[in-house]
Amino acid sequence: MPALKKTVVQNFRNIELQELEFCPNINCISGGNGEGKTNLLDAIWYLSMGKSAFSSSDRFNYRHGCNSFALSGLYSMPSGPDTRIAVSVSEAGKKFRRDEKPYTRLSEHIGLLPVVMVSPSDVAMVSESGEERRRFVNAMLSQMDREYLDAVQQYGRLLLQRNHLLKEGPVDETLLEVLDSRMARFAAPVHESRAALVKSLNPLVQDFYSRISGGSETVSISYVSDLDKGTLDEILRSRREKDSILKYTSAGLQRDDFVFEMDGWPIRKCGSQGQQKSFLVALKFAQYELMKQSSGVAPILLLDDLFDKLDMGRVQNLLQMVAGSDFGQIFLSDSNKVRLNGIVDGITSERTYYEAKGGVFTRHE
Repeated sequence: MPALKKTVVQNFRNIELQELEFCPNINCISGGNGEGKTNLLDAIWYLSMGKSAFSSSDRFNYRHGCNSFALSGLYSMPSGPDTRIAVSVSEAGKKFRRDEKPYTRLSEHIGLLPVVMVSPSDVAMVSESGEERRRFVNAMLSQMDREYLDAVQQYGRLLLQRNHLLKEGPVDETLLEVLDSRMARFAAPVHESRAALVKSLNPLVQDFYSRISGGSETVSISYVSDLDKGTLDEILRSRREKDSILKYTSAGLQRDDFVFEMDGWPIRKCGSQGQQKSFLVALKFAQYELMKQSSGVAPILLLDDLFDKLDMGRVQNLLQMVAGSDFGQIFLSDSNKVRLNGIVDGITSERTYYEAKGGVFTRHE
């Protein structure tokens, strides 16, 4: 399984320049809010996914007063020699390299270093729009299936073209027909993959939720899509007049949603903060398990402020799961150094401890 042995982070968020070494088991980062714990985990995510887990624009990742940043990581790989991944980002663009060789397309890199992150920001998947849930599903499937990644990217490009055509008007019916046909070709496998994913996730999410919470609630995910009603080109044809008036595409994959439920009710309405957090952690652990089954490789697991909004009983259940499973390399952050050290010391002697302060990470025993 891949494991990050060493990383260099330069001018990323509040981190000026840090070179850090990690162990292949559990790596703990303690420190107060705003000191850089999450920024370090996001840098590790960036090396796997080619973008931040939190910022849609790279300019928000520059350290204050800078107009570029650079990240690199040395990874041990499941088979073969260590590999080095490096990215440099500036106003001139993004350069991504593997062992000094540039990628032709960033999509070639996705899935090489599988990663799963649990973060307090996950609550947006419960409280906000379907876009957050689609982003989660896309990030997961893109790491598991290169064809899915290509199809969803192609669909997105065609959707932009279609919306531009509708906005400019008057609509060229022939061109619209061609776009609709091409979009439908990419939409079908994406819809199929999303439906299959939800079917696979449901029993795993229920199992992990029960083990984390100790509760008897039934949790589930359902997939809602316009494509449940027919092929995309049929749906778009029936809405062509409406879309011409609205000047945007009113049906398609971009409206897909994933409904999180507890005992048949939306979890955002009936779940407590602790229940919502337990559900989201169960969802991410189910993601981890599916990705591991798919590739035979344990992803890197990033657990950011995991204990936030969880009582100690749930924390104990969670850590017993982590300790009792083949979870590969784990990065665990917490604001409470004593709590973190005490818990991890009881799990393994193979661990590293770092304390974050102002973007500087000090190693300690």
